[in-house]
Amino acid sequence: METYCTHEGGYNKLSKTEARTMALSKEQHSSSADQQAVRLDAQVQLWHHTFGYVKSMALKTALDLHIPDAIHQHGGSATLPQIVTEVTLHPSKIPCLRRLMRVLTVTGVFSVQHHSADGGGDELLYGLTPASRLLVGSALNVSPFLTLMLDTLFVSPFLGLREWFQHEMPNPSPFKMANGRDLWDLNDHDASLGKLFDRGMVADSDFIMDIVVRECGNVFQGISSLVDVAGGLGGATQAIAKAFPHVECSVLELSRVVARAPTGTDVKYIAGDMFESIPAANAVFLKVHGHTTAGSCMTGVMPTVSRF
Repeated sequence: METYCTHEGGYNKLSKTEARTMALSKEQHSSSADQQAVRLDAQVQLWHHTFGYVKSMALKTALDLHIPDAIHQHGGSATLPQIVTEVTLHPSKIPCLRRLMRVLTVTGVFSVQHHSADGGGDELLYGLTPASRLLVGSALNVSPFLTLMLDTLFVSPFLGLREWFQHEMPNPSPFKMANGRDLWDLNDHDASLGKLFDRGMVADSDFIMDIVVRECGNVFQGISSLVDVAGGLGGATQAIAKAFPHVECSVLELSRVVARAPTGTDVKYIAGDMFESIPAANAVFLKVHGHTTAGSCMTGVMPTVSRF
């Protein structure tokens, strides 16, 4: 096959050597372009990891400023001036709030659309999305749990993982290394953390148990008694007791937690230590959270469970 190249005067026939040189040059150029695209994609991936914390911190700020509630107060959509009237914000920080809302809309926490103002201008109208609707109202509101997980006490341990990996086992948990006490000990000595923790656990239980009793209700058929091990204030167990009245539900918790347990419910609260003994029941309910060390917890509990 003969090869030609074009120029202003027409076509010139290329020798085989020239044709091979041109083809090799094109191939090298294409290969170089592909490598450049791969490098750019790799950089983007690393940037996503590096700056991923911006998304969670933007969400934390929105919760701290009660921005979802502010939008909810205006019927589910609000302009920036309307949001400002509902939140505690220094007037000089309004431009910064606009940047924060840009992050929250890009990440899908809020929606945004252009809105014609009364004066004839154009302004942005922010709205609630399915995600941010879980942050408002009294039913299935997960804000307390997210507030707990985004608190400095839970975020700071991740900044010291290098030191934690360099310690010999057994060693303190990352949480204890960062805060000086483990979670449960700190919970006992810090009343504000205790309240934050309780609200977070109740919110998480309310949300997930609403799904569990609807989608997995058959699990609770055929049993007459259930004990929720380390069930906190009994949010999950109360949901089970309400949905399945035939099940006698109880919660096993430490005495200091039982002392704060609600009264007037169908749930029985039992003070005790799950590592020592677990009350007899048809079923044991054990809900493992991300803040717990699931492996060590299960290693200690399973021998106790197997005794009944």
